[in-house]
Amino acid sequence: MSDPLDYSGKAVIVTGGGRGVGRGISERFLAAGADVVICGRNQPDALPEKNGRQALYCAADVRDIEQIERVVDFTMDHFARLDVLINNAGGAPEADAATASPRFSEAIIRLNLLAPLNFSQKANAVMQRQEAGGAIVNIASVSATRPSPGTAAYGAAKAGLLSLTQSLAVEWAPRVRINAVTAGMIETELAYMHYGDAEGLAAVAATVPLERMGAPGDVGDACLFLASPLASYVSGANLLMHGGGEKPAFLSAAKNTSA
Repeated sequence: MSDPLDYSGKAVIVTGGGRGVGRGISERFLAAGADVVICGRNQPDALPEKNGRQALYCAADVRDIEQIERVVDFTMDHFARLDVLINNAGGAPEADAATASPRFSEAIIRLNLLAPLNFSQKANAVMQRQEAGGAIVNIASVSATRPSPGTAAYGAAKAGLLSLTQSLAVEWAPRVRINAVTAGMIETELAYMHYGDAEGLAAVAATVPLERMGAPGDVGDACLFLASPLASYVSGANLLMHGGGEKPAFLSAAKNTSA
């Protein structure tokens, strides 16, 4: 019986795959035997590598449709197929919604919603022609399903990404499956920008039921599953990957009152 998580001979694109969550995803697919192409505006100092296998890099700003096409063409030129697209590139700096400029908000939505839509469209055009079809995984965020103060446009864009996932899953079936991973707090090399020093990271981790922040590889594992035959009947789904969510504030408030 073949290993359903063996990606040997499969071609995978991971947007923003050179660092943080994207790097964790890239390394998981490389370890599973996949041929991985990463894209981003700047090439990382070291490309993702696992078991002696290294990802290929194609420079691209995913907000530009012509550069998206270049990444897809690059992948096809090297591997003559595209089996999996991971729409991971995204993010947003903190900004007060009352004073954020329209240009800023539009840029955030373009990166976190329109770029995944455009990239998915170009990948789907290839996958529909393949006998085996393909799979697309959109990396969303808990900001899509709860208030996102300080990153309101980002949260709205990620909420739109979840809706987009469901719609595309209907339109592009049965040959292409589309799912989303709603990631919670992930500890990356840039986590300190949001959560502070080691003490701050520990305090944040303590608010999670599983008592730790997620790791980039955790997101990678979820992507491996959703893009694999193990999830062959899963499409239009949203996999919550947040360590159990956030403990309700009233619990700590009640404990403090009783104490």
